[in-house]
Amino acid sequence: MDDFLIFAKLLDGNGGARDVSAEEIAQWQPAQGLLWLHFDYSKAGTLQWLQEHSGLDDIAIAALVAEDTRPRATSHAGGLLMALRGVNMNPEADPEDMVSIRLCVDQHRIISSRKRRLLSVDDIVESFAEGEGPQNSADFVAILCDRLVRRMAGPIDTAEDKVDELEEMLLGSARAKLRSELGQVRRQSIALRRYLAPQREALSWVQSERLPWFGDVQRLQVREVSDRLAQYIETLDSIRERAAVSQEELVNQISEESNSRMYVLSIVSAIFLPLG
Repeated sequence: MDDFLIFAKLLDGNGGARDVSAEEIAQWQPAQGLLWLHFDYSKAGTLQWLQEHSGLDDIAIAALVAEDTRPRATSHAGGLLMALRGVNMNPEADPEDMVSIRLCVDQHRIISSRKRRLLSVDDIVESFAEGEGPQNSADFVAILCDRLVRRMAGPIDTAEDKVDELEEMLLGSARAKLRSELGQVRRQSIALRRYLAPQREALSWVQSERLPWFGDVQRLQVREVSDRLAQYIETLDSIRERAAVSQEELVNQISEESNSRMYVLSIVSAIFLPLG
């Protein structure tokens, strides 16, 4: 296949997987094991292959190649259609510029697509080498959700530490560029929360939907991930509010200093300017 297929894996059901060729994909049967196909949806060949060889309907294909989508999850033809987001941990990238992945998952096959590299997917691929990867479709969904949310901890902790630092600067005298840095923290927290809130709703839907191939163990795992995500959302809300309060305090301090200077200037002017 061309470069539109990033990789194809055949899971062995015991935490391992092997690469499969285009010929094996064409001849694959569910009895052989769980097939995972990972595409780059920005490549022209992806849409053509999905239309000609995937056996998916137009709704599923459109979901896999959509250019921009908010996190969501829904049942479709006995499986799951999902769009999830993870923080952008690629070099020289802003974490709030979140990377998306689209999924069409059923009991026997996983088809995923992305445009930019997602390290959470790399984590799963690496886990196969240790024999600790997902054993079935439900495991895959639960583990991917966990990896996506787990990687959000670093940028959120960094933003919280930054607010602490800026608040300390506000109380002191080091206020150079403080206003722009507070604005940047607010912008980052707003951008992250924009996708985390609907992603939490998607995870809540997954754990409540009674799909026959999605077991209770995986539902419990997704619920734990959803709870952790809710904590991150609360932290982002706190960061945004603290940054807003700090900005208001900074504006008040600057206003008071300006008023004091104007008062002194008015006195000096009254004394030294000629009466005429």
